[in-house]
Amino acid sequence: MSSPLVAERVVDTATRDRAVAHFRSAGIALPTFAELADPRRMPLPVSESLSPVGPDEADPRNLFRIHWYNDPTRTRRTAVPAHVVLPPELTGVDARIAVALGDRFPMIRAHKVLAAYACLVPRIVTGRFDPTAQRAVWPSTGNYCRGGVAISRILGCRGVAVLPEGMSRERFAWLRQWVTSPEDIVTTPGTESNVREIYEACEELALDPGNVVLNQFAEYGNHLAHRLCTGRALGEVFEHLRAGQPDLSLRAFVSASGSAGTLGAGEHLKEKYDAAVVAVEALECPTMLRNGFGAHNIQGIGDKHIPLIHHVHHTDVVVAVTDRATDQLSILFDDPAGLAYLRDRRRVPEAVLAALPSFGLSSICNVIAAVKLAKHLDLGPDDVVVTVATDGAELYDSERRRIRARDFARGFDETTAAEVFGRWMLGADTSDLLETTSEDRDRIFNLGYYTWVEQRGTSIEDFMVRRDPAFWTGLVDRVEAWDQLIVDFNARTGAGPR
Repeated sequence: MSSPLVAERVVDTATRDRAVAHFRSAGIALPTFAELADPRRMPLPVSESLSPVGPDEADPRNLFRIHWYNDPTRTRRTAVPAHVVLPPELTGVDARIAVALGDRFPMIRAHKVLAAYACLVPRIVTGRFDPTAQRAVWPSTGNYCRGGVAISRILGCRGVAVLPEGMSRERFAWLRQWVTSPEDIVTTPGTESNVREIYEACEELALDPGNVVLNQFAEYGNHLAHRLCTGRALGEVFEHLRAGQPDLSLRAFVSASGSAGTLGAGEHLKEKYDAAVVAVEALECPTMLRNGFGAHNIQGIGDKHIPLIHHVHHTDVVVAVTDRATDQLSILFDDPAGLAYLRDRRRVPEAVLAALPSFGLSSICNVIAAVKLAKHLDLGPDDVVVTVATDGAELYDSERRRIRARDFARGFDETTAAEVFGRWMLGADTSDLLETTSEDRDRIFNLGYYTWVEQRGTSIEDFMVRRDPAFWTGLVDRVEAWDQLIVDFNARTGAGPR
């Protein structure tokens, strides 16, 4: 396996020039990462060009909507990233839990489209991917491969989705509408925890030099996009809250691990606010917590290994959440009887109830973990915990039907809603939570050796350098270099409004 670091310069001029010609012909302009982190930096002609474009269209102009500042229609921008602050009536804790809404992103209604852009575009502008001849292969447990297929299609190249066959039916329905050919959907055995099977399928695909595997678990572009874009967005959410209450303190950032890309936002929040970084996993597969294994249904957090791009030594807390909680709360947050209970008995504000459709399974997992952390640290009303709702409930209609048949065959009424709420939200406790010591972090870091060095062929040097904090801070310089290459690339294509 070659070094996972994407170059900061053009490494193949001929390939880069073919991409330039392709983008010029198709009229495709690329946003810089600085513009995606702060869309106010986009030139006015770019913003004006978006008005006739629907957010779910396969139109290259939707590249300029791959940010956290879309409004509910996903056609206009907001001053502050879309978010909801969950009150004690819902969470049972005094701390403010602020949740950024990932379903405002274009095309896939999930923030993984940002990660996909960050993994492919640096390769294109450095001449490491030829959109005229190569297929982009996107290994994923669901949303990243959808983001990759969307990015591939609007850039005029083929994208291949590789994902477990047991993921939600809605993901496959979306993919069938977006792929170039049915053969571009590759299914592997199992469900959420079966990541190795995805890797093995990618190994076979990689035997064809026309296929380029963009492994989100090892692509530092994934980490950097979230460090720059998601971290900044969450910081703005906090500053917005603090503007009305100056005594607020940002205590922690909570995110399910998955590929560990979103955890990269914690680098920014730790550096600027000294916030703790909290990594979350399924209790049924407690890899970080107990070196454990197993299967679960918190879709979107593939596990049983430690991602290469996880900065383990900056992980302050590990929390495990059971999928029984996320499954059953997904019914509570969707069912009319559940919403009536939250409104009438718990007095949850209407604005918060209106945001619940933005919470998919992993989003609910993040909220429960934030509640557990708030209880563990005894956080009060001046403390803020930030997290993300990675995708929305619409991706899980088929899952909710299955959960209802399994858990609520006799129906779901307000009494059932109270039982579910009491057990999983008010009953969230401080068990299955670990404040990591240096020894814990070394243990978690060492687990990654077996996946990346022994199985995937990463050099021991590329693996071990990740222990050094300077390695991670040094990565940030790459983004500025990539942005300069994007600016040069756009100048060569002459495409799009600028």
